[in-house]
Amino acid sequence: MIIDVHAHWGPWFFTMDVAGANLSAMDRFGIDLSIVSATEAVIYDAPAGNRALAAWLEGQDRHLGYVTVNPRRQADAERDLRAYLPTGRFVGVKIHTDYTRSPVSSPQTREALAMVAQAGVPALVHTWGATVLDLAQACLDTPGLRVIAGHMGADGHAHAIEAAGACDRLYLEPCYSHAPAGRIAQVAAAVDRTRLLFGTDSTLIDPASAFGAVAAAGLDAETAELVAWRNAVRLFDLDITA
Repeated sequence: MIIDVHAHWGPWFFTMDVAGANLSAMDRFGIDLSIVSATEAVIYDAPAGNRALAAWLEGQDRHLGYVTVNPRRQADAERDLRAYLPTGRFVGVKIHTDYTRSPVSSPQTREALAMVAQAGVPALVHTWGATVLDLAQACLDTPGLRVIAGHMGADGHAHAIEAAGACDRLYLEPCYSHAPAGRIAQVAAAVDRTRLLFGTDSTLIDPASAFGAVAAAGLDAETAELVAWRNAVRLFDLDITA
């Protein structure tokens, strides 16, 4: 069983785009379930992308959705959370701090994260470098908030280790367009293994990148199973058993 907690639906403007191979790529790598955000919602128009994803998810059995929130459009975010979370097809929230020009430390993103906490679902938040420390602080300051540090800080994985140590409601997922030697092994050795998840960044990046990086970490069998799916089942309260 493999659950991809950081995936997308829809085409990108990058040449690495593998959108047309979504299901075939999942089959090739044995990914049973992907939790996706709409590319349109992430990079352009959150309400339009969420609406299109909601319609598409109705016919899918191997995908669940993130409601994408633009922290600078709070009214839209509140409306979309009310509309889509109760459907059962959406299990979390996606916030991309760079595309929305809304750093984790900004008042707008802090307000959006408080909204997520009130909704009672996890938020996948884009982190890069030391911004994962800001996410840990926001999580500490927001009662009940659970967050996934997307890319676990990318080149700032040392900061991700510190962030996870500071807040036990912060989870890490590893997808990254580079594969520095020892990155995932270092994080796995230093962080509570029940807070490590698996993500690929598909359809932007071929899942081979994440699979190779995790394989190179040499995780023991129990940790590998937690990362592959068990931690995600618990975090998202999914009705899945072995």
